[in-house]
Amino acid sequence: MRILYLDCGMGAAGDMLSAALLELLPDPDSFVAEINALGLPGVHVARERAVKCGITGTHLSVTVHGQQEHSHDHHDHDHEHDHHHHHDHEHHHGHHHSGMDGIGHIVRDHLDLPERVKEQIMAVYALIAQAESRVHGVPVEQVHFHEVGALDAVADITMACMLMDRLAPDEVVCSPVRVGTGQVRCAHGVLPVPAPAAALLLEGVPIYGGDIQGELCTPTGAALLRHFVTRFGDMPVMRPSAVGYGCGQKDFPAANCVRAMLGGAQEGGDEIIELSCNVDDMTGEELGFAMEQLLAGGALDVYTVPIGMKKSRPGVLLRAMCAPADREAVAQLLFRHTTTLGVRECALRRRVLARSSTAADTPFGPVRRKRAAGCGVERSKFEFDDLAAIARSQGVSLREAAELARQSFPE
Repeated sequence: MRILYLDCGMGAAGDMLSAALLELLPDPDSFVAEINALGLPGVHVARERAVKCGITGTHLSVTVHGQQEHSHDHHDHDHEHDHHHHHDHEHHHGHHHSGMDGIGHIVRDHLDLPERVKEQIMAVYALIAQAESRVHGVPVEQVHFHEVGALDAVADITMACMLMDRLAPDEVVCSPVRVGTGQVRCAHGVLPVPAPAAALLLEGVPIYGGDIQGELCTPTGAALLRHFVTRFGDMPVMRPSAVGYGCGQKDFPAANCVRAMLGGAQEGGDEIIELSCNVDDMTGEELGFAMEQLLAGGALDVYTVPIGMKKSRPGVLLRAMCAPADREAVAQLLFRHTTTLGVRECALRRRVLARSSTAADTPFGPVRRKRAAGCGVERSKFEFDDLAAIARSQGVSLREAAELARQSFPE
């Protein structure tokens, strides 16, 4: 399994995430050339070497019609992290506003990209627009972005989505996100960090302030994390094959960068998600049906445990094990097919044996044999359904059916 781990101990901005992902490519310069040939109106991206606290990384500089823009990823905030120009500065230059329709026109009509990447870009922008809508109390269609600032943010989001598509991780894991402390100045006044839109985008995400004064996580950074990250937590057990550092502009006592690590899962082990709930008002038939639906919907294993519940009621603990990518689908099935009001989630590490299967034609029909090996052990067994079919057709026991099948398999 291909894992991408994002270390956001100094927050996240669109340009920093893109720069970190860019360093994971074998030929980052050709990617930058590809971005500049995309057709973003007046946009030029430059890859620059940056050093933060002795660490060498990449900073992505974006200019729009020759004017330097610093990831102005919010439609009216002067962000403290990488963003230094002001709302009034944009009015002096006569920039206009663009809503989601305008962003959609740029992305869908101007960019020569696969449709799947365009959909990712628009999904990230939709998250930002929804957050802005809640902050300002206006419908999403009335949310506007400054034209130049929007182009700058479109470049950041486009690069991030293209890089994610290029790297194609099976799972994206992110550290808890440091958001900074203090206040941020915007056109409406002084607001607390994280800025309101970023705070909404980070709902449900593990965040902390830390001791750095300033805004470390911008709305664009928060939206990209919200869209792409599979789960937040500690670095998983993995074998890194590439490491990248995406640097911001400001200097802090800590290295102002996002670190991205790409690699494979540790052989012989992986992560599994355990979803569970307690129920005391379902019949056996209902529980059996729920278990069938969970297994059909992506659960790797489902089982029940008898328990005692409130008011001395006998109940059932229902547990479903699934891959991290299937956690949402399996959780929805638990809610749909049980009476529970809450589902607990736990990420577990497991060790697994390498498994394989062979088949042979026997005088009694086809039989499959499963093998498992690793950790100093090796074992095999016949597929139960195949043995049961032999036992029924020959009028013998399962043990006798296994012996008949074994005669057809060379050791």
